[in-house]
Amino acid sequence: MTRPESAAIAPSILSRRMLVAFLMGFSCGLPLLLTISLLQAWMQEEGIDLTLIGLMALVGLPYSLKFVWAPLLDRYTPPFLGRRRGWLLVAQTALLLSIVGLGQTSPARTPWLLAFVALLVTFFSASQDIVVDAYRREDLPDRELGLGSSLYVNGYRLGMLLASGGGLILADHMPFSMVYLVLALCLIPGMATTLATPEPAVAAGSPKSLKEAVVEPFIEYFSRNGAIWILAFVLLYKIGDTMASTMTLPFYLDLGFTKTEIGAVVKIFGFWATIGGGLLGGVLMLRLGIVRSLWFFGILQGVSTAGFALLALIGRSLPGLAGVVAFENVTGGMGTAAFVGYMASLTNKKFTATQYALLSSLMGVPRVLASAPTGFLAKHLGWFVFFAACALIAIPGLLLLLKFVPRQEEAFL
Repeated sequence: MTRPESAAIAPSILSRRMLVAFLMGFSCGLPLLLTISLLQAWMQEEGIDLTLIGLMALVGLPYSLKFVWAPLLDRYTPPFLGRRRGWLLVAQTALLLSIVGLGQTSPARTPWLLAFVALLVTFFSASQDIVVDAYRREDLPDRELGLGSSLYVNGYRLGMLLASGGGLILADHMPFSMVYLVLALCLIPGMATTLATPEPAVAAGSPKSLKEAVVEPFIEYFSRNGAIWILAFVLLYKIGDTMASTMTLPFYLDLGFTKTEIGAVVKIFGFWATIGGGLLGGVLMLRLGIVRSLWFFGILQGVSTAGFALLALIGRSLPGLAGVVAFENVTGGMGTAAFVGYMASLTNKKFTATQYALLSSLMGVPRVLASAPTGFLAKHLGWFVFFAACALIAIPGLLLLLKFVPRQEEAFL
């Protein structure tokens, strides 16, 4: 990298926009596991039936359906702070209050009230996601979308770590009502960021009617050349990586690794490798551009998935486990950063909230549908063939890049 390129990257990383992307990512990642792992631990401690604990997963539906009300956030502007910052402060304030309220319910005495308040938490959390995604797209220049997305993703992961790991540790020393109060207060830096950062200027304007906000984003998107192929790419780009990661824990246990070894190498070491990969990916995207990064990181993702097949041949080896986990998490972090940045670049700034909400909802589909048969496949194919197949499944997603990326777009992507 030449000196001018290095000099250009440093100010980008240290800019106001990058700090905002990181802090908003933290604010979005924090609430996610408050209604999943932490809530499950609380319900288990209260002696709640496992069937009800399992049904509580339904409160996460707003994350998959957020495109339904995203047009309202594109169409209407609150009477304070502007269209993005105004809605963001509303969502964050309601989210903080609902998290505090969740801690005041009782899994044993009022399980349905608990479920209702948990649903409010996920609704306001999903609403925050909608506005933050739109803000990031409108605030960042096209060239900085990759790096900004990587910092957002890393902030998101830190928020999740605090909510899950930190929340469970706190729960050993204080009641869950206090745990939820403490974690709710951790949203204050995100609210302060909303107040301090400027409203992005959008030359494209905003929808003038509700009909325009609901209908036009879809008409505008599907009128593009290759729109269907782009949706197919969104569904397929990380499908192999997703399928492989679903079965890694049973794989490690089947090889004979202890839970302590898995916790130390996979969870702790792997987490920081993912953070490093996301940051490295963001920096490389400043030089490579998003499209070339999707190619490069996608190939690395496939190779890292094949590493699990190699580990299946090697057997129980701590150095082998550490090497495979490090490589997979670094490349996975790089691929995610490029993928999120690319999805942001696809949106029309007039309909950012709606189009990004739709694309991010579609991104979650493979997590459910493609992950469902992985246990059956691993059982009948064996670990080596299963992971080798997951590596090969990455190829169609990469080939789709040839189909829908026009040459003239590569320069700014």
